[in-house]
Amino acid sequence: MTSSYPNLRLRRTRAAAWSRALHRETMLTPADLIWPVFVTEGKGVEEPIATLPGVSRWSVDGIAARAKEAVELGIPCIALFPNTPADKRNEDGAEALNPDNLMCRAIRAIRDACGSDIGILTDVALDPYTSHGQDGLVDDGGYVLNDDTVGVLVDQALNQAEAGADIIAPSDMMDGRVHVIRMALEMNGHPNVQIMSYAAKYASAFYGPFRDAVGSRGLLKGDKKTYQMDPGNALEALREVELDLNEGADSVMVKPGLAYLDIVRRVRERFDVPVFAYQVSGEYAMIEAAAAAGAGDRDALVLETLMAFKRAGCSGVLTYHAAHAARLLNG
Repeated sequence: MTSSYPNLRLRRTRAAAWSRALHRETMLTPADLIWPVFVTEGKGVEEPIATLPGVSRWSVDGIAARAKEAVELGIPCIALFPNTPADKRNEDGAEALNPDNLMCRAIRAIRDACGSDIGILTDVALDPYTSHGQDGLVDDGGYVLNDDTVGVLVDQALNQAEAGADIIAPSDMMDGRVHVIRMALEMNGHPNVQIMSYAAKYASAFYGPFRDAVGSRGLLKGDKKTYQMDPGNALEALREVELDLNEGADSVMVKPGLAYLDIVRRVRERFDVPVFAYQVSGEYAMIEAAAAAGAGDRDALVLETLMAFKRAGCSGVLTYHAAHAARLLNG
């Protein structure tokens, strides 16, 4: 900067709304949002989730309606997470491979309702299907087995691709899974199915309400620290991202979001690839709690936090506030 006050008054461009809009560096639109939704069994079912105020589990017909709503709001993609019934969960998560499971039925219902007007992102991990709540297969000592799990994840990914998924999103954090999923998609007639890798997923305290939503709270034996990342590590995140990109990921994700914006920025600057963040359930719940307590304006909090993701370098954000934010942005 070569100028100084009063020749340069930075407040000049802030003095009017039109000028602030003209000089705004970061833009947020509904096209930046991915809407995560929870699928449950039944018909005409809406089950509010106590720890996620304003969020419900929907039966398949309700999920199709949410997808239509997303299209109308200009949200380009919907992300699916199943609440698998307890009687369909077991040690090896075999329900993940059932072509008629909740996830696959929801994919087909969205495709029937919306055609190609919306993208469908599907979670690849075993925790919604296992009776022990871990993301993979476990040995007798409770350790999650990497390579054995990867073999199942490949079949799970193909199952979802066959049902019509557009983006496969492995959230399990097993080493090497992106490469084998990419190869399987190529070899089985799905070369255009994208992979959005949960490349830097941390062992976070912010996931609690999500586990309520998918019915895994109370099932988890132990923790997930042997495969999800240590919150103290940043350089390791860059190594994880580089590995997944080399293995065939089309985009990468940082999870959670707000507490890890530094990781988003580092990934974007190092690799200059599409980077997404997941504003996870605990982050959503904190905003809702703050608004309910009168500690802040809900609409302003929602838009400001989403803008923070974009400013940090995100191509888009997975957020449970997607529909509400889109309404605000559409004015």
